[in-house]
Amino acid sequence: MRDLVVPGSVANLGGGFDTLGVAVQLYLRVRIVDIRDDGASRLTVVHSTPPVRGKNAVERSFDAIVQRTGARTPSVAVEVTSDIPMAAGLGSSAAATVAGLRVFERVAGPQNDRLMLGVATAMEGHADNAAPALVGGLTSVVQIEGEDPRAIQWSWPDDLRLIVATPAVGLATAKARAALPTSVPRGDAIFNLQRALMLVRALQNGEWDRLREAVKDRWHQDARASMVPMLREVLALEDPAVLGAFLSGAGPSVAVLARQDVERVEKLLAAMYERAGVEATVRTLKAHQGVGIEEVVGRGV
Repeated sequence: MRDLVVPGSVANLGGGFDTLGVAVQLYLRVRIVDIRDDGASRLTVVHSTPPVRGKNAVERSFDAIVQRTGARTPSVAVEVTSDIPMAAGLGSSAAATVAGLRVFERVAGPQNDRLMLGVATAMEGHADNAAPALVGGLTSVVQIEGEDPRAIQWSWPDDLRLIVATPAVGLATAKARAALPTSVPRGDAIFNLQRALMLVRALQNGEWDRLREAVKDRWHQDARASMVPMLREVLALEDPAVLGAFLSGAGPSVAVLARQDVERVEKLLAAMYERAGVEATVRTLKAHQGVGIEEVVGRGV
């Protein structure tokens, strides 16, 4: 048997609010430990690391796609292990949601990506983390009324790293979204649209000098700054190796882009948080390219 492995993600990428996201090499793993051919169509998480209170998102997404498709499947027991920090802006919820959908595929057969993205989006409330967790790499999403959303895949440069600082304090997505205004001025809407398009082009063509401007935002980062330690300081960071900086998802993680002197940039970022007395974990992450991976774990069930 193989573990099902789903990547975490960094969403928004500055101005691409609820639209852009990239899968990263932090993973949630699901191991199927029992399958019962009873037609009950039930998934149970028998063990989770770290532990999750209440019904796990893996279970909820499995239930949701069963309801959506009407399929009768075996009952499945799974163990879940995640390296993706929760409530950190790194797509832990979306990864768990997609994992449940992947387990459903294991027992029901292959499913259409748009169907699965539609189920995930209904659960998450937005598709920007679910899309890269589902298909990998850099994605944008398009939602058309009355249809399931579509993920559009773009190229993320192999040598472009995300150095991500995650403060020890979590931030629930619901709380971060509640801080947002209900509307934005026309000028700010145009500002973000211009930069989101610039960012996609810059990433496709290696136009590194455009990235700092391309990840700027006027929609969500200012509204969340009071809840995100060091956000303003990192956004203002000036260093020759730093190509851009932005809030990772809803936060409180903050991401910096770099291609060169990556280790030095990681130390620089860690030192900024340490001087400010903010406990944080700093990770250098590569993009996860392609669909979720599977790992051999032995004979299993």
